[in-house]
Amino acid sequence: MRAFGRAAWALALSCHLGPTLAVTALAVTLAIGVGSEARTCVLIGAAVLSGQLSVGWSNDWVDSARDLAVGRRDKPIVAGLVTVRAVRAGALIAATVCVPLSLSTGWRAGCVHLLAVAAAWGYNVRLKSTPWSWAPYAVSFALLTAFVTLALPGHPWPAPWALGAAALLGVGAHLANALPDLEDDRATGVRGLPHLLGRAPSSLLASAALLAASGLIVLGPAARPTVGAWLGLLVTAGIATTGAFVALRHHHSRVPFYLAMVVAGVAVILLVRAGPLLV
Repeated sequence: MRAFGRAAWALALSCHLGPTLAVTALAVTLAIGVGSEARTCVLIGAAVLSGQLSVGWSNDWVDSARDLAVGRRDKPIVAGLVTVRAVRAGALIAATVCVPLSLSTGWRAGCVHLLAVAAAWGYNVRLKSTPWSWAPYAVSFALLTAFVTLALPGHPWPAPWALGAAALLGVGAHLANALPDLEDDRATGVRGLPHLLGRAPSSLLASAALLAASGLIVLGPAARPTVGAWLGLLVTAGIATTGAFVALRHHHSRVPFYLAMVVAGVAVILLVRAGPLLV
């Protein structure tokens, strides 16, 4: 039983547990915000969770050789806690389960979500190492909002501002997420957009994308922004400006990464609060 627990924990770590749970929670809270029924919210959560598990496990499976080459001991496969075979099996099983769970919300919503998951797999398999590394994030985040709204009665698409804001959130998240591992990635031949730009320009672009996403969320809907929305936008502007200043002055500092994560968190809160305005 103890060995099973260790194996399960290693698999949980290998799926990128934090981002997996964060994206799942975002989808469920958006579903609640737009007024989805309880059953639909559960199905959306299960579909997104299975999709994110498949994406996280496929990432560690595909990158296992690179991670071993640079000694990434923070990775369960490199640390010997789990085998490549087990992670590969988990990715394929989760991807298979994701199909019926996604389609159970309706064929329109289901197909959109499966396209989002496919884009994320495309990042893991190929696009991560190209100048188009940002594209799967933009597509997947935008389609996540569409998945939520298309599961509603009448199958409405989200408002254009919501799609644009979600896409910008995805781009900002990609740039910020790549910052801590730029050197290790370069050593194994990864040449995505952040690696081509460098640390300081990527930090600046991440902050700009996340700030632009916040601006769209606050100013995009036809309804008048609330005091809380204005306050959130001011907070993101202040933090993003601070991150940009640090990035320019201290090129190897990790502070811009942490500040970008805070900006992303505030932007997500703003998006969730704007849930009823998505359609």
